Amino acid sequence: MSTPTTLLLFLGALLFSAAGIVRSDASDHRYKEGDSVPLYANKVGPFHNPSETYRYFDLPFCVPEGVKDKKEALGEVLNGDRLVSAPYKLNFRDEKDSETYCKKKLSREEVEQFRRAVEKDYYFQMYYDDLPIWGFIGKVEKEGKSDPTEFKYFLYKHIQFEILYNNDRVIEINARMDPHSLVDVTEDKEVDAEFMYTVKWKETETPFEKRMDKYAMSSSLPHHLEIHWFSIINSCVTVLLLTGFLATILMRVLKNDFMKYAQDEEAADDQEETGWKYIHGDVFRFPKHKSLFAASLGSGTQLFTLTIFIFMLSLVGVFYPYNRGALFTALVVIYALTSGIAGYTASSFYCQLEGKNWVTEFQAPVRTTKYPREIPPLPWYRSAIPQMAMAGFLPFSAIYIELYYIFASVWGHRIYTIYSILFIVFIILLIVTAFITVALTYFQLAAEDHEWWWRSFLCGGSTGLFIYAYCLYYYYARSDMSGFMQTSFFFGYMACICYGFFLMLGTVGFRAALLFVRHIYRSIKCE
Repeated sequence: MSTPTTLLLFLGALLFSAAGIVRSDASDHRYKEGDSVPLYANKVGPFHNPSETYRYFDLPFCVPEGVKDKKEALGEVLNGDRLVSAPYKLNFRDEKDSETYCKKKLSREEVEQFRRAVEKDYYFQMYYDDLPIWGFIGKVEKEGKSDPTEFKYFLYKHIQFEILYNNDRVIEINARMDPHSLVDVTEDKEVDAEFMYTVKWKETETPFEKRMDKYAMSSSLPHHLEIHWFSIINSCVTVLLLTGFLATILMRVLKNDFMKYAQDEEAADDQEETGWKYIHGDVFRFPKHKSLFAASLGSGTQLFTLTIFIFMLSLVGVFYPYNRGALFTALVVIYALTSGIAGYTASSFYCQLEGKNWVTEFQAPVRTTKYPREIPPLPWYRSAIPQMAMAGFLPFSAIYIELYYIFASVWGHRIYTIYSILFIVFIILLIVTAFITVALTYFQLAAEDHEWWWRSFLCGGSTGLFIYAYCLYYYYARSDMSGFMQTSFFFGYMACICYGFFLMLGTVGFRAALLFVRHIYRSIKCE
């Protein structure tokens, strides 16, 4: 059995292990009346800055006795969760009405801290039996006033829980802040605050297995699905037009080329060759910076394999909503497991390119001459940057609608669960990237420019640059993110992600171009 096949079988087995790791923290608790149900306070932070989060008790809430940190799994740590026991007691089917859990005199410093948090729309997040709870800590009362110095700031002091159960299981929880029970934190002065909570229980027929459907359905509403399917149709039309155009043009042009070159072989020997056949002795001349090129292909291949495995897990339902840190766990585990693919691909290709201290034959269909031909002068639009702009725009146009929902999920509070549609868009992205890179490679060779290796990689990966440009648009036009920390997180992490896309799609573009170049030069007779 070959090394790649063995490696893939090994990775396939480990993929199921990764799925088990990701699912391991799912709860299936059963309770009796009066049993304690785990409730954890997670974090607080500005609503519009999803990366800027703090511990729940970093704000001067009442800290109960015996606060314990939850032992967190790998995914929860990677997700930035900070789970601690919450100050509320929500025992199973135990109702409470306006029960006071804390009376506290807020100092001037604490009032100021709460006011700053309310001004920035701070929210809190908790988990009750692994079900998420969200809510704002306060509100700003503007009353039609335009001067911020006249605004009033209030802290909510009464939270009302409504919990749905089915037999001995918790199915759903909702939290609502009492708009009439407030603490005025507008002025810097000591304030007496009495914090209360109410708990109501209702029976439901919803089975335990479907309790997460409520969160998944938010991204499957009819008007959202219409937009997603419009995105799919738009992408499919783009692919059909592009592939049809390229197939027709390339088949006609290549057919004419093959006929012309066949006639040339029967004509006089001294007839000058033109077009892509003219550079047959240079087209497989190895590129500059072989080590970097091989390493880029290895990393791109690893990221492509990682993406396929992540899609496999998502399509079988591993990444259900609020499975805390499941995606991060899968990314870390599978990235580590696929590192062998990067090493094997990079070293194998480096050997084929006759890297230093290696001799391995690169199976080219034509012989490479000893000395390279001079590349004729080309117009500006045939240079690398205009070609990259053209190559990146078409694949980006096929995915830009879906990008908004991805960004709103990663950098916002939307829930994204339509992985099947995302997988279709991904396949379309690969097809468009491959076809546009092949077309540009042909035009480059037809212009007698034989340095196509790096060009095909850069053209294929240029979609990553368009995605990063979209980051600028999203940040300034579609989001309310602000502050140095959130800005640095957003552009820093997106730079890493877009670089990953650049390597992955660059590898796809080069592989498609390599297959194409091998095919056309194998089809002609070259001396």
